[in-house]
Amino acid sequence: MNYLRTAILLAGLTALFMGVGYLIGGAAGATIALLIAAATNLFAYWNSDRMVLSMYGAHEVDARSAPELVSLVATLAGRAGLPMPRVFLMDNPQPNAFATGRNPENAAVAVTTGLMQSLNREELAGVIAHELAHIKNHDTLLMTITASIAGAISMLGQFGMFFGGNRDNNHGPGIIGSIAMMILAPLGAMLVQMAISRTREYAADDL
Repeated sequence: MNYLRTAILLAGLTALFMGVGYLIGGAAGATIALLIAAATNLFAYWNSDRMVLSMYGAHEVDARSAPELVSLVATLAGRAGLPMPRVFLMDNPQPNAFATGRNPENAAVAVTTGLMQSLNREELAGVIAHELAHIKNHDTLLMTITASIAGAISMLGQFGMFFGGNRDNNHGPGIIGSIAMMILAPLGAMLVQMAISRTREYAADDL
């Protein structure tokens, strides 16, 4: 049921993206929107893990620099039947962890120093197991695609303000429609993105 709900939400997000493109440029705009979505998703597929790890200042660790953490991840990954992901540490006092990567063979798990200091081994294992569940469910790729489409919708909404406002009511949204689209399209994309994220969190908790 979770997968069906996710598929429906992702289809709705894609339809919203193409709908905004259609309002801006008609059938040609919808086609361009689809091409933009394909390009952004392709870029995110190959580069999202490096970008997010760099954004958080994560540095890779191994069995020599963080033996307990790496050993724990290896044990949990083995139990889940997953390849050993790369392990990263973030020098941040806030307790946080996330998984990234386009597939289980190219996955990474990152945790903050604050998380390691605030949890015991059993609690930390629970957090890491949750992140590994995201990897096993391919949620890391799904959320990357979702974020890419949502970001592109916001971008198209901004374009609509500049390129759609001078179109008449029969061929475009007009100035009022463009303003509404600039506000409502990103908001709708954000709500769908949040719904997909919540659905995948529930699915990870079920494992």
